[in-house]
Amino acid sequence: MLVRLVAKCVTFLFALLVFSVPAQAGHLLDLQIVNRASGEVLTPYRHAGLAYIAGNPGERYALRLINRSGGRVLAVLSVDGVNVVTGETAATDQSGYVLEPYSSVEIAGWRKNLREIAQFYFTALPDSYAARTDRPDDVGVIGVAAFREKARPRVLYPNAAPPAAATDAPRSESESMAKNQAERLGTGHGPREYAPTQYTAFERASRSPGEILSLRYDSHANLVARGVIPQPRPHFPEPRPFPGGFVPDPRG
Repeated sequence: MLVRLVAKCVTFLFALLVFSVPAQAGHLLDLQIVNRASGEVLTPYRHAGLAYIAGNPGERYALRLINRSGGRVLAVLSVDGVNVVTGETAATDQSGYVLEPYSSVEIAGWRKNLREIAQFYFTALPDSYAARTDRPDDVGVIGVAAFREKARPRVLYPNAAPPAAATDAPRSESESMAKNQAERLGTGHGPREYAPTQYTAFERASRSPGEILSLRYDSHANLVARGVIPQPRPHFPEPRPFPGGFVPDPRG
C-alpha cells in the first residue's frame, strides 16, 4: 500500500468556500493562490484557454487547495516543474498531500521534513529553486494532479517511512533561452517555517489522475506585455463641429 503525506487540514462548510474565486476550479479540487502578507486571493486572468496570476518579486505565497468531494483526495503538487514534497522533477505518480472530504489546506512551501517547509516566494528566474537546481525550463507554472482514493478500509501509518523515490536526472539549462528569461518570475526556496505533517496510507483508484489543474504566473508587467492582462485604451475626445459661442480673438 502506497504511503503519502497527509496535510493538517481544516474542514469548512462548503457553502463558506464558494465566495472565494478559485484560480482553477475542478471537479475534485479548487486551486487558489494566496498572498501570505495580505491574505488576498490573487485574481486569475484568462487568456487563450489558460489561467494566469500576477505576482510581485519578494512576495510570499501559498497554494490553497479545496476538496470539493466527499472522499479523500491525493493532490500531487508541482511548482516550476518540481514536486513540492520530494524535490523530484515532477511526475503524477509521485508523493503528494492527502485532503480529507470537504476540507481546505494551504501549502506554503517546499517540504523539507515532517516538521518544516521552505517558504514559497516570487523571485526572478535565476533565483528560483528550479533554476538553482539546473531545471529552469518549466519555471512559471503550478500544477496539481488529483487522485480519488480506492474504495477500501483505510489504515493510518503515522510513523511509516517515506516511499522510495526514483531520482530523475536534472535537466541542463537550454542554450536557446531568450535574453529576457531572467526577467521572468519563478518561485524561490525561502526561509524555513514550522509546518507539521505526517504520513498516511492512500491507494489510488486509478493510475491516471482524476483531473489535472494548471496555472501560469509571471510579473504584472510581463503579463501585460504578453497580452494576458488587457490594458484600457486611451480616451481621445472626438472633435465637435459646433462647440458653440462667438468667434474669440486668438492668443498673442
